[in-house]
Amino acid sequence: MSKTYNTEIISVGTELLLGHVTNTDARDISEMLSKIGINVKYHTVVGDNPERLRECVRIAGERADIIITTGGLGPTCDDLTKQILAECFGVKLVRNETEYQGLYEYINYGRKLTENNYVQAMLPEGCTVFHNNWGTAPGCGFEKDGKIVVMMPGPPKECDPMFENCAIPYLKKLSGEQIVSHSVRIFGMGESAVDQIFAEEMNAMINPTMAPYAKECDCLLQITAKAGSEAEAEEMIAPVMQHVMDKLGDVVYGVDIECVEEAVMALLKEQKLTFSTAESCTGGDIAHRFTDLPGASAFFKGGAVTYTNEVKTALLGVDPVLLEEKGAVSFEVAKAMAEGIRERLGTDMAVSVTGLAGPDGDGVHPVGTVFIALAVEGQTYVRETFMGINRTRSFIRRMAGNHAFDMMRRYMSGLPVLTE
Repeated sequence: MSKTYNTEIISVGTELLLGHVTNTDARDISEMLSKIGINVKYHTVVGDNPERLRECVRIAGERADIIITTGGLGPTCDDLTKQILAECFGVKLVRNETEYQGLYEYINYGRKLTENNYVQAMLPEGCTVFHNNWGTAPGCGFEKDGKIVVMMPGPPKECDPMFENCAIPYLKKLSGEQIVSHSVRIFGMGESAVDQIFAEEMNAMINPTMAPYAKECDCLLQITAKAGSEAEAEEMIAPVMQHVMDKLGDVVYGVDIECVEEAVMALLKEQKLTFSTAESCTGGDIAHRFTDLPGASAFFKGGAVTYTNEVKTALLGVDPVLLEEKGAVSFEVAKAMAEGIRERLGTDMAVSVTGLAGPDGDGVHPVGTVFIALAVEGQTYVRETFMGINRTRSFIRRMAGNHAFDMMRRYMSGLPVLTE
């Protein structure tokens, strides 16, 4: 885009204010916009109340160039977003014949169509329609009074894919400029450390730009350029990308991927290797995360959730004397677990996790202590980590999984498999 746009997201729904539904739409839209160089300045949440929604739109019109709404596009009496936005911007709602005729094929398979559903085919006159391939209510975009307005359905399973496939291309086309953005994914270095390395450069940059973002258990560095063509923008980004990779080194696990298990999958494909898992405190989360990836069955042969000592012995062959002497949360037991599952399933690699996700400790280690092991032919690596006594169980479990995948990534990449 040829100018800097201020963007506000207005999330509509009383259920959001009551806490019955988590507002993931605003988070996900903000993340997608950051990838094309559009910064979100404000998030607003408002209930299904016409007067309050009018006031939110008025305020957004004073401080934002792009107004994005989520929710309130459905067929029920409290779905008022289109009506209020049309009123605020002085546009008529007209029946879109294409949507009127074809929108409801999605639901006709399962239930009788009621008359109020046809309200969803009423759209702002002259708007760009975003057909809903994931639900019933279409979204749309239009320009009026120097503002860009985008309306999206509320359910995340509809909002996220519609925004990515319809709204992002719509916003990109509003200018002759092309925006290209790449995300460098990092594990083993936090957002503040990344910022410290590049702060002086980032503050001086205008185009391209760089910005670090913290994720739940890793972080990323977004590099964005604007140019007359995509090829020109890529050319501008290339030296910056190389500089970043040189500076960060082996904490970078990938570019333009979502998670470290994707990097592991690519290496497994390339090297035609298999792996297995033995999990205690992660409760099968590592296996679950990997098997969420298409094609996982070619590389993941299976795993065991061995939550108790008796099961560690029965399924993995861990010596009960070792468990008694060293305790379940120990270097030695993590090593034995990984070696046991690898031997039993005959895989090239195996990872194991044993630790304390809380709230109780074991009298020896504090909560947040986790041992992760990687067993390969002729060698087993064990990494001891401490994630903090006040971390949530879900954080400890996910972070432990990241460590396990990181150890696999490092081994297959010929990098040192760090043990601390």
